[in-house]
Amino acid sequence: MGTSKVFFTDFTTRDYGESQPKKLKRLIRTAGISEIDMKGKLVAIKMHFGELGNCAYLRPNYAKAVADVVKELGGKPFLTDCNTMYPGSRKNAIEHLFCAEENGFNTVTTGCPIIIADGLKGTDDVEVPVVGGEYIKNAKIGRAVMDADVFISLNHVKGHNFASFGGAIKNIGMGCGSRAGKKEQHSSGAAMIDSDKCRGCRQCLGNCANNGLQFDEQSRKMRVTSNCVGCGNCLGACNFDAIHFENDTANELLSRRMAEYAKAVVDGRPQFHISLIMDVSPGCDCHGENGAPIIPDLGMFASFDPLAIDQACVDACLAATPLPGGKLAQMMALKDFVDYGNHFENLHPGSDWKSCLDQAEKIGLGNRNYELITVKTDF
Repeated sequence: MGTSKVFFTDFTTRDYGESQPKKLKRLIRTAGISEIDMKGKLVAIKMHFGELGNCAYLRPNYAKAVADVVKELGGKPFLTDCNTMYPGSRKNAIEHLFCAEENGFNTVTTGCPIIIADGLKGTDDVEVPVVGGEYIKNAKIGRAVMDADVFISLNHVKGHNFASFGGAIKNIGMGCGSRAGKKEQHSSGAAMIDSDKCRGCRQCLGNCANNGLQFDEQSRKMRVTSNCVGCGNCLGACNFDAIHFENDTANELLSRRMAEYAKAVVDGRPQFHISLIMDVSPGCDCHGENGAPIIPDLGMFASFDPLAIDQACVDACLAATPLPGGKLAQMMALKDFVDYGNHFENLHPGSDWKSCLDQAEKIGLGNRNYELITVKTDF
C-alpha cells in the first residue's frame, strides 16, 4: 500500500514566539489540510469534551485552532461527539452540552457551535455499511457526523482499560457510534433492568421493536423477555438509567469492531486527523478522573490516514520513558509485575490495542507504514 505521511511537531516554543495553538495551525496547514475543498461545506470536528471531573481532555484552545483554519478555508465547522452508553454527565444531549460548557467549550472559546451527533437521547443515528466488515455489516453512526461534508478527528491520546490505547480510531469508531452503536461494539448480550431505578414509566416500550421488554403488573417494573436481541434502542429512551448492558465483549473483539465502525465513518469522504500526545492519562476521558500522566508530553501529529497516525502515536508512546508517580510507573514497580513488552498492556494487563490496528489494516482503513515528517519549531 506504499507509505502514508504523518506530520509531527513538538510542544516547544520560544519566548514571545509561536504559541502551541499557532504551532498546531502551522502543522495542519503543512500537512495539507488546505487540499480539502471546504468552501461552503459543513465540517464535523469530532473530539471528546471530557467527563465532569476529568481534566486531561484537550483544551478548547486546540479545538479553536482547528476551527479557525477550517473557517479560513471557507468551511463551516462544528464540534461534535455522541452520547455515552453508560450513566454519567454525557448520556443525553442536554447534559452533554452542559458538561461541554462546564469544561470550557462554547462558541467563544472554540469559534464554532457544538452539535451532539446522535440527538437528544442518543437514538438519532443512521446505518452505514462497512465495506469489507467481518464483524459489523452496518454501523450505527450519529446522524450529524454522516450529514457533514467533511470529517476531521481531533484526538487526545491516552490509555484505556479495554482498548488499551486511545487515539484516532477509538475517537472515531467508538466516539461516533450512537448509544446503540456503542452497545454493539461493547456487548453482545441482552438488556438488563435495574429494578431499583426503574419507575415503570414504560417509555422504553415504544423503542423496542422486538417485544424484548414487558411491563410486569405485579412489580410495576419493566422486565426483559427472551425476545430481546440486544439492539440497544431502549438505552436512550430511559431517563432514569435503569437499562444497561454489561461490557462483556472480549477486548480483542471490541478492538476489531471499533476499527470497522471507524471505517464506516470515514470511508469515501474527505477526512483529516489530528492527534495530540499530551496529558496521557491511564484511562479514557470518559472517566470522571484522569490520574497523573504516564509519559511526557511528546507533541502533535497530523495525517490524512487514521491508521498511520495511530501507528505513529503508538510508536512514539512506546519509545517514551514512563513518568515517575504515574500509574504505569507504579505498575512496573510492583513485585509481581509482568512485562508485556509495551506500555499500554503493562498499564492494563489483558487490554488489547494490536487487534484494532491489525483489523484496520485488514479492511483497508489505512496504512501502517508511514513517513514521519517533522515540522520544526519556528525559532
